[in-house]
Amino acid sequence: MSVAFTKEDSAETAAETMLPEKPIPPGPNLVTAVGLAQLERQLAEATAAYETALAIEDINERRRQAANPYRDLRYLNERLRTAQVVPPPESNDLVAFGSRITIERDDGRTQTFTIVGEDQADPKAGTLSFASPLARALMGKGVGDVATLGEAEVEIVGIGLGNTRRSHTNSLVGSDSAKQTKSSKHRFRENREGSPQNSNVRRTNHRELGDN
Repeated sequence: MSVAFTKEDSAETAAETMLPEKPIPPGPNLVTAVGLAQLERQLAEATAAYETALAIEDINERRRQAANPYRDLRYLNERLRTAQVVPPPESNDLVAFGSRITIERDDGRTQTFTIVGEDQADPKAGTLSFASPLARALMGKGVGDVATLGEAEVEIVGIGLGNTRRSHTNSLVGSDSAKQTKSSKHRFRENREGSPQNSNVRRTNHRELGDN
């Protein structure tokens, strides 16, 4: 094996093992109880993958296989360290972190989603980051209120207790459901009790978040 080949191989290995850090979202790290459990599960998975990689005999291959899970471990440990669990909203009067919301767009389409933390957010699964422009525009508003997003407007037609596992259950999507939600506005104004909070991470209530 030539010296040149060895240097090239080493440089390639270094590039594969020295991965850039995952960017940490700015601002407070608010999470739901489900979001916290998701981070803990991902941490366990990354730990298992890292330990598996460390068992590989070839040092270069070991470094390559360990790079991704090791980066994930650094990211997930930091996110868990800074996580602030927010209990479910005490009322469905206004949009808040953890609320399950149904909106109607200008073209008549309705969408339902739950406002969650950034790591849990997945629009395809019906969860929306609290830091997203749409969520920020809806915060503090009630059923019947209109929020402006750029040149578009959306009307809130339903607010409920967030289901952060799957948004398609008890979905209000559809024009008939939206009309029913508007006519049954009082059904969304029942107070609900928050679930037990996780004692291992910082807890934040909605008053601290400065709901408008």
